[in-house]
Amino acid sequence: MRSAPEQAADAVADFIETQQAKDLLRLLVCGSVDDGKSTMIGRLLYDSKQIFDDQLASLADDSRHHGTQGDTIDFALLTDGLQAEREQGITIDVAYRFFATDKRAFIVADTPGHEQYTRNMVTGASTAELAVILIDARKGVSTQTRRHSLLVDILGIKNVVVAVNKLDLVGYHEDVFAAVSTQFLEFARSLRFEGVHVVPVCALTGENLSLPSTNMPWYTGPSVLEIAETLPVRGHDSSRPFRMSVQGVSRPNPDFRGYMGTISSGIISRGDRVRVNPSGRETAVADFADFDGVREVAVAGESVCILLEDEIDVSRGDLLSGVVEPPTITDHFEARLVWLAESEMIPQRSYLLKIGSKEVRAHVDRLKCRIDVNSNEQVPALTLGLNEIGLCNVSTAAPIAFDPYDVDRNTGAFVLIDRRSNSTVGAGMIQHSLRRAENIRWQELSVGREQREQLNQQKALVIWLTGLSGSGKSTIANALEVDLHRRGLRTFVLDGDNVRHGLNADLGFTEADRAENIRRVAEVAKLFVDAGIVTIVSFISPFRSERERAAEIIGSSDFIEVFVDAPLDLVESRDPKGLYAKAKAGLIPNFTGVNSPYETPTNPDVRLDTSASSVDECVRVLLTVLDSRGVFDQR
Repeated sequence: MRSAPEQAADAVADFIETQQAKDLLRLLVCGSVDDGKSTMIGRLLYDSKQIFDDQLASLADDSRHHGTQGDTIDFALLTDGLQAEREQGITIDVAYRFFATDKRAFIVADTPGHEQYTRNMVTGASTAELAVILIDARKGVSTQTRRHSLLVDILGIKNVVVAVNKLDLVGYHEDVFAAVSTQFLEFARSLRFEGVHVVPVCALTGENLSLPSTNMPWYTGPSVLEIAETLPVRGHDSSRPFRMSVQGVSRPNPDFRGYMGTISSGIISRGDRVRVNPSGRETAVADFADFDGVREVAVAGESVCILLEDEIDVSRGDLLSGVVEPPTITDHFEARLVWLAESEMIPQRSYLLKIGSKEVRAHVDRLKCRIDVNSNEQVPALTLGLNEIGLCNVSTAAPIAFDPYDVDRNTGAFVLIDRRSNSTVGAGMIQHSLRRAENIRWQELSVGREQREQLNQQKALVIWLTGLSGSGKSTIANALEVDLHRRGLRTFVLDGDNVRHGLNADLGFTEADRAENIRRVAEVAKLFVDAGIVTIVSFISPFRSERERAAEIIGSSDFIEVFVDAPLDLVESRDPKGLYAKAKAGLIPNFTGVNSPYETPTNPDVRLDTSASSVDECVRVLLTVLDSRGVFDQR
């Protein structure tokens, strides 16, 4: 006969095996502030017996000190773990909790209700398969309800439970529930949900959440938990084509090279042909490096190290696929974008795009529309603000491999990262590649930049002068061109005011228009460089990100950033157009140095202090720099 400790160990082992055999559903709970999200999750944990006795005793004590239910247990405190949340009675961070019933295991995400924490809600929704959207029966469908529903739709969650909560506070009246249900279903008609269940609940008592309700005999449908227990689980999709983003290259010695990552979909076996994307090179799987012995096959959801037959270039960020049904390769695509930063999205501004393990420079070409969260209608817009959702065209500096988000959430999702602060500013879902990427190719020309530079007997580049209005940019640019022209060089000056009379006459002075202004000028300057011309650009160009984008467009080796520096009191005293005085009087909005910022270059190639140096002295400095860059070598 086995001893008591052995029997206990067997019981624990059997319990663990039983739990591991259950399928797992990832569940999102969202709603507006005070709709009862944390209470619902706490009640689910309590009813599924996931709370230990000491936790329950601690919860009872916390409820007396921090709770909102008097002497009754406040289940919201089980998930509102941050001190700030307990003090304010709200959820700030995304709280993940595990619980299980006899039929299924769950990971539930309790997401914030406040609008400013929409980015946290997006995080919680990104992996969920079922969304529970709470609505306070007393308030009905709110703006946040619509926003969360729209985000749930955009993020690809097809099944939704609408929990109309706090029915006890409206006397359990069926007509109240019916009115809220009709209101939500009318809004949801424009969304792409495959299954919508509307359930009247009281999260505090568990009625129709996990327990039947005697107070609502008029409702005969399933409880929220019953719906969650019976919903088909997608899990890891082994039926889809093989995809694995390379997360790292293993090189423990010169004779070993393995490619590590998690298989997001499909099956891969030893000997299978694979394609490396976006390069398109093909090879075959030679072996798997596995601690558990010889492996012949790997499936979706497994982390593996793959060895390839041929020594081809594979790097972190590449996407491995089968040769049949490969992903789309593009550098221009349409995407839905949720903006997550307080600073507005600026078209043409350079961001870092991260898709899978790959990072590449990118920018929003054009915002096609903003999606109104109240009506789900597309409305015209030039930019996106915090928590706004839009449809846009995105360009990347190098090709990426993807599947449309509606087909594969793993390979179709991306984030935009601010290159200076390294903070995530946007979350995107790729719709499809755009025709430009498929139809437009570089046309090879017989006469190129090298031949034009030889004809001109000079090296072409761009001298980019940036600084406040009145700092001396245009004066120095003009004087430099006079000197270069006297030396026989072919030059052209792109001046801020002159360009706004023609090429950029349609642009104003908002941050978005300023970014487009600089982009266009940079593209023109690049054409002049290709023509073999020394190009002098004189623009305030107040934002570092736009100057960095200009350098990327032109090419850093052909770009000389010159900071024309002068103190504000000096440029105001010069002020030949009286612009500073008008701006201070409120007559000119968005004027740099007064009511719009100027971001000083952090590491310019040249700094000219026009408060201490004459124009001739500044020109001599620039001529020395041009000589060091080889501009005069062919003369």
